[in-house]
Order: sequence, then C-alpha cells, then structure tokens
Amino acid sequence: MNTIDLRSDTVTKPTPAMREAMAQAEVGDDVYGEDPTVNRLQAMAAELLGQEAGLFVPSGTMGNLAALLSHCGRGDEFILGDKAHTFLYEAGGASALGGLHPHTISNQTDGRLRLEDIRAAIRGDNPHLPPTRLITLENTHNRCGGSVLTPAYTRSVCKLAREHGLRVHLDGARIFNAAAALDVDVAELTGAVDSVTFCLSKGLCAPVGSVLCGGKDFIDRALRMRKQLGGGMRQVGVLAAAGIVALEQIRPRLAEDHQRARTLAQGLAPIPGLDVDSENPPSNMVYLNLDERIPLQAADVAALLAEDGILVGVVAPRRFRLVTHYWISDHAVSTTVEAFASIMASHS
Repeated sequence: MNTIDLRSDTVTKPTPAMREAMAQAEVGDDVYGEDPTVNRLQAMAAELLGQEAGLFVPSGTMGNLAALLSHCGRGDEFILGDKAHTFLYEAGGASALGGLHPHTISNQTDGRLRLEDIRAAIRGDNPHLPPTRLITLENTHNRCGGSVLTPAYTRSVCKLAREHGLRVHLDGARIFNAAAALDVDVAELTGAVDSVTFCLSKGLCAPVGSVLCGGKDFIDRALRMRKQLGGGMRQVGVLAAAGIVALEQIRPRLAEDHQRARTLAQGLAPIPGLDVDSENPPSNMVYLNLDERIPLQAADVAALLAEDGILVGVVAPRRFRLVTHYWISDHAVSTTVEAFASIMASHS
C-alpha cells in the first residue's frame, strides 16, 4: 500500500536529484569554515533573502534559539504571539538555556500581531521590568492556518521596532511558501528584518537543516551560539548539497502544493460532517473540524484513514491539519477526499 502522508511537510524525503548531489558533494570542515558546499548554500540563502550572511544549522528550532540568544541577553524580554511556534513547540529553550523572558500577545486569526498590541507590550525604562529587546514574527503562520504576512505588514513592524530601538526576528520556516502565496520575491518579506530562519526540510524537501540569515556581525554572534548549542557539524556539505537543490529546484514549484491544498479543501468542504476553515487556504495547510453530529473523535477518524494508508494530523480532539507537499499528488488528494466522504457517510 502506498502511504499518503498529510501529517506535515516535515515528512518529505529527498528527491533523486538531492541524493545525487549529496553523493557528489565536495566537503570540508564547516566548523573551520572550510566546507565549500555549506559556504555556497549560506551565500545563496543570504542573497535570496536580502541579508548579508547565512549560517547552516541542524534545525529551525536551533536557528530560532541561536537568533534569540544573539539578539538578547539573560533577563531580556522578547515579544511574540501566543500561537507562535517558538512559544508553543520549541521546548522553552529561550528560557531554559538563555534566561530570556517571553512576552506573549494575541495572534490575530491571520497570524498578525496588532501594532497597538506590540506597542503596548514594549517595556519602559524601569528597574522593576525586564528590558524589551526583540519582536518575533512567524511567516507562514502554522497555528493560524498557514496564513501569510505581507511585505507591508512586516515593514510596519520593523518600523515600529526601529522607533523603540528594538530588533525583529522572523521565524520563516515556510517563508518561501509565503512568497509563493503572494507571488513576490522572498526578499520583500525578509529584507527589512534583522534576522530570519527558514527550513530546508519542510516543503523544500531536503532531509535535514535550516539556514539562519542576518547581518554579518549578527551571524558572527550566532556562529558562537551554534557552537554552544552543539550545532557544529564538520563535513556537512553532504547535507548542504541537498539544500542547494531544494532552493534551485523545489522552491520554484511550491505554488503547486498550494493549488493542491485548495483542491483538497474544496473537495472536503461539501462533505456532511466536516467543517473546513477555508476553501481557499492561504498556503499548503488545510485545517478542518468534525461536526458535533459525528459520533467520533478526530483520532478515531485518523485511525480509520490510516487503515486505507492515509495519514493526517490530529491537532485537537475534533480538529485536523492536512499539509500538502512535493510527495502529494493530484491522485492522493482525490483519494483522501473519497476516504473522508466514505467515513463521514458511515457515521453520520
């Protein structure tokens, strides 16, 4: 049975071209800065994102943490959304390892932080309060339905930050999905921020790694943080080679994943018993709920789907997340719709 895995775009496997590039990669010791393939990936990433320099890291979580530790000192505060990946799903690393204080404010349904909420969260000069150093954004925004922040909004947050002497970090794990959704050059979304991470091993299909980009002085600090966090990886060009293929070959086709997400959402929406958040999801994520009339929980439906070789994400007792990616075909989408329809018909 061929598995249709919609749980996440993290399940993507490297393409044949990536495997070939990995086998042929020229390598050196990256801790010494001597791996030519890593150096090429870092320079390519920085140029694409409108930044001065890049740093290859094992994961987006490490990239975000290295950024926070490079921007802030112990006891400093950073502002972020209450649905941010950094707040919810990165094991509290900023607090546990950096002594940093997260100040959460409400994410809007489209992933934005309201400017007035950011402004109100910035601490004044008071010895009783932790000093505010940083604002963090997320684009696309995972827990807000894969929503997309626009260039104008991002620039407005950066302008507010500059007025208060703050920096801005962007968790851009899926930033190329955001650029594809808006049909803009990715640098329009990233050029104004002080630092940005993006993930190679989600929709871009590489097996491992993320890249942290920013100014040269910032990356110099982040390099030290990467070392402290155990991220020095020696002859890692074998992985960076897959990342180069991802940027050259997979990045230009991300809009295809978005179209399949729309087709999936539009196929699921008419099925009695399902409540799809949007028939036109903003990127490659489809969120949906079970109607209260259905006498099953989401985990029950997921188990039934798994019997047919379809894997879906369960994010709440009656809520799913389905993510399209390189390995999800048109046939996989139609098969998934048919399977959901059959289960709903049997339990309505």
